[in-house]
Amino acid sequence: MSRAFNFSAGPAALPEPVLRRAQEELLDWHGTGASIVELSHRGAEFMQVAAQTETDLRALLSIPDDYAVLFTAGGATTQQALMALNFAAPGQAVDFVVSGHWSKVAMKQAAPYVDARIAASSEAGGFRDLPPRAQWTLSPDAAYVHVTANETIHGVEFVDIPAVDNAPLFADFSSSIASEPVDVSKFGLIYAGAQKNLGPVGIGVLIVRRDLLERAGQPRANIFNYASQAASDSMLNTPPTWNWYLLGLNLRWMLDEGGVAEFARRSERKSRTLYAAIDGSGGFYRNEVAPAARSRMNVPFFLPDAELDARFVAESRAAGMIGLKGHKAVGGIRASLYNAVPTEAVDVLVGFMRDFQNRHG
Repeated sequence: MSRAFNFSAGPAALPEPVLRRAQEELLDWHGTGASIVELSHRGAEFMQVAAQTETDLRALLSIPDDYAVLFTAGGATTQQALMALNFAAPGQAVDFVVSGHWSKVAMKQAAPYVDARIAASSEAGGFRDLPPRAQWTLSPDAAYVHVTANETIHGVEFVDIPAVDNAPLFADFSSSIASEPVDVSKFGLIYAGAQKNLGPVGIGVLIVRRDLLERAGQPRANIFNYASQAASDSMLNTPPTWNWYLLGLNLRWMLDEGGVAEFARRSERKSRTLYAAIDGSGGFYRNEVAPAARSRMNVPFFLPDAELDARFVAESRAAGMIGLKGHKAVGGIRASLYNAVPTEAVDVLVGFMRDFQNRHG
């Protein structure tokens, strides 16, 4: 079997050592005679997995003790609605910095429950840059301010998310979490779907300052109450245990590889190599994002016409690379360079790009 180089935006690549270990343990987890996915989530075996996963996540991201860690079913979008229910009074203002498709989605999910306000937006420029902090209009009565650290579709990323002083800062880190050091204490809440940098689809993480869990929020079922979830160690109901287990294996792999600092080094090298190939192509390939706002995780680029886009995707797949088709909202090509994508994959992609340009340019 030959594994492809996977540039998919999510569900995304997982490290081969993680997949092989899961394969080895699938039928009999640690001599129990059963798969981890067959064992009770309240049994000692899975409780051990859950506890170690939280310990490793705290170590990887340097999470302070005054922050709770929740493991959530599904991805990030559900949490965007639940955050409004848990942390804002009915109709209270919430400020959104709109930097691309996913920050618009976050605002849409909260809008039925709060007064969702656009604090700043770069939509008029096609989301090719980030709204500068000096242009943010923040509400004095906001429950929180929401930002999206990295936009997977438009390929823009905050190098350093600006501070705010009117309300806690909530951030969607789905596509850049654990790819560089982050000062968790700057944020009231950080959340992420796991399926890009942390592990498999079907589970997410939410890191929240404990004092915020004391907010009354809005009427909601107990299952939607973050304080209740925290009190029950994310097991108020049966969690996605297989996904949690794979997430744990992936966290351990990242720690063994050198942790966040090492992945920041790799991310810088991978993105620099790919952007250099784009910028050095004489215009055959083009990336339209302002250089200072370019994402290290998701690199969209365009060829001279759509017919070449389709040919590029087909020929790259034949050459052992998958997941390069751009999102339908913008078209073109997109290479996602998450932590599990090796530097070798980018070198192979860049070599293919040069060959493709020689043949079709």
